[in-house]
Amino acid sequence: MIMLYPFVFQPIFKDRIWGGRELERLYAKKIPAGQPIGEAWEISDRPGDANVIANGPLAGKDLRWLMEQHAGEILGGAKPAAAGRFPLLCKILDARDKLSLQVHPPAGKAAELKGEPKTEMWYIADAAPDASLYVGLKHGVTRAEFERKIADGSVADCFHRIPVRAGDTMFLPSGRVHAIGDGLVIFEIQQNSDTTYRVFDWNRVGLDGKPRELHVAQSLASIDFNDFEPKLVETKFAGEANLQKRALVNDPLFNVEAWKLNSGATGSLKPKKLQILAVTAGTVEIRSGSTAVALSAGGFCLIPASLEQTEVLAKSGAALLRVEAN
Repeated sequence: MIMLYPFVFQPIFKDRIWGGRELERLYAKKIPAGQPIGEAWEISDRPGDANVIANGPLAGKDLRWLMEQHAGEILGGAKPAAAGRFPLLCKILDARDKLSLQVHPPAGKAAELKGEPKTEMWYIADAAPDASLYVGLKHGVTRAEFERKIADGSVADCFHRIPVRAGDTMFLPSGRVHAIGDGLVIFEIQQNSDTTYRVFDWNRVGLDGKPRELHVAQSLASIDFNDFEPKLVETKFAGEANLQKRALVNDPLFNVEAWKLNSGATGSLKPKKLQILAVTAGTVEIRSGSTAVALSAGGFCLIPASLEQTEVLAKSGAALLRVEAN
């Protein structure tokens, strides 16, 4: 019988018209030369995009194989996504230019629109001095006004714009209109979904020189037109001097908390729970049984639910996100 252990994976890089090279600069990612890389898919079980295991006896197998052969040990009590896939998709985004104004379909509408619901959260890892997010609608914007402004090219005026800096977090339930502004590097935790409906794309062309497809009808069917001016997550860090924790998301799909660890500090993960660690700063070592995994900033690790005891040791001052799939 194969004993599972903490897994790290080879990232999958995606070129995007709005991408850049910050993943190389900040996290020493070996991204393809000469391309604007917008996304590193760190933990993915999408069709055609399953991350390959990079450590231990199962190196070379991928997350799809793990879910086919060991779903119960991986998931524990967590629910799989459609077709028995891993429930979450974890990415790092590098936005050198603004992303399209967009929305993801809510669960009640997704099947009708032939898409998948997508609730997500953004953790701001790096931000230019004037960086901002576009999230939700300005107070008082009506659907009729929104439709008029789509038609005349000024729909961005309807979006609530929020200045952000490193360490900020935004939660985005399905149905919340949004866009990432330029000058941001973001850790994204989301449902396993890749359905995005574009409302407006700033009148630009894609990497193929043609305007990217818009999905106005699907967007209008998905948008929550009562979602006005949402706020950033407002919780605070608490705990002991060497290890402080901050709750970021508590949702039926996933929970996320931020940890800050002083050098030499240790923290224990929940036993028998599917968890993902994403290091946002510093270096840590993850220990479970005879396995030790070193992770530096930009690194992700999947902790199967079958593991009895897993500890995190900060090799330097470190910060991370701890994600639970529900």
